[in-house]
Amino acid sequence: MKLFRPLTIKQTTIRNRVVMAPMCQYQADHQGFVQPWHLTHYSSRAVGGVGLIIVEATGIEARGRLSGSCLGVYHDEHVEGLRQIARWGKMHGAVMGIQLSHGGRKGHGPDLIGPSPISADPQRYPVPRPVAESDMGSLLQLWRQAARRAREAEFDMIQLHGAHGYLLHSFLSPLANRRQDGYGGSPANRRRLLLEVVEAVQEEWPAERLLSVRLSAVDYLPDGLSLDDTIATVKALKAAGVDLIDISSGGILPAVINAYPGYQVPLAAAVKAAVDMPTVAVGQLDAVDLAESVVASGDADFAALGRALLRDPHWVLRVAEQDPAVPWPQSYERARRNV
Repeated sequence: MKLFRPLTIKQTTIRNRVVMAPMCQYQADHQGFVQPWHLTHYSSRAVGGVGLIIVEATGIEARGRLSGSCLGVYHDEHVEGLRQIARWGKMHGAVMGIQLSHGGRKGHGPDLIGPSPISADPQRYPVPRPVAESDMGSLLQLWRQAARRAREAEFDMIQLHGAHGYLLHSFLSPLANRRQDGYGGSPANRRRLLLEVVEAVQEEWPAERLLSVRLSAVDYLPDGLSLDDTIATVKALKAAGVDLIDISSGGILPAVINAYPGYQVPLAAAVKAAVDMPTVAVGQLDAVDLAESVVASGDADFAALGRALLRDPHWVLRVAEQDPAVPWPQSYERARRNV
């Protein structure tokens, strides 16, 4: 199965095409520090055969965390715990990524920020304070220092969270960004912050390591982001040196979404067809036949699993049990059948 074939990007070989999507664990302490839960959670999926593990949304500042129990990467003291996650995962054969995130309008605490004073959901979030153009340098410095800490923590990949209504997505979407300065208005201006974040991160992130961006391809609302908008953004990201694009959708404002197994795959396929770069598809790809079809058809290079890997940390070993090309941990070999 193509799902279990390796793929090399730059100098990094990922042992198969199964990605563990970043999923908040809500297990950090109130200061964002790694706990034993995280070490067990991530290392068990590496033992279970996942090719690329992306650690959950990790806040670049305290109010940028998605909750008071999410991980942080805004103090140098965070590095040691994060380094343990990276080392334990790599010890068991996984490529380890970390998703750097700022919640923006959907962050943690009363002092939320965004491109414009528009709430992400009046039932849940206050109206954010618009980021002043003069404060963009300080914001970029947060991303730059988070990238330095991710480097020191020995991760193989950084993923920038530009999806699901969080800060970078909110600048991209005309539904959240009503600015009239250099960061709003035209599509080029709305993607300016994202591209500046990429540049800032690259100042601290080694060129040989992988850089990814996760995007919401569409907003599912009138006058929101369209697939054409996202394709233009992905072209700009590729030109800026991004190595891997992860295509999700929605989250800018409450919307009705018809979610079914594989519902976001056509979005990833359209992006990949328009921009020749490694692409991740996600969205209820729990069934091995569906995940295989995604990569075998060329719709995407990787299939990302979320809840399926919460239910079964050994999903890869289980579904590939009869494939002799997929190695099992030596300690588990005696439990393997039909090989």
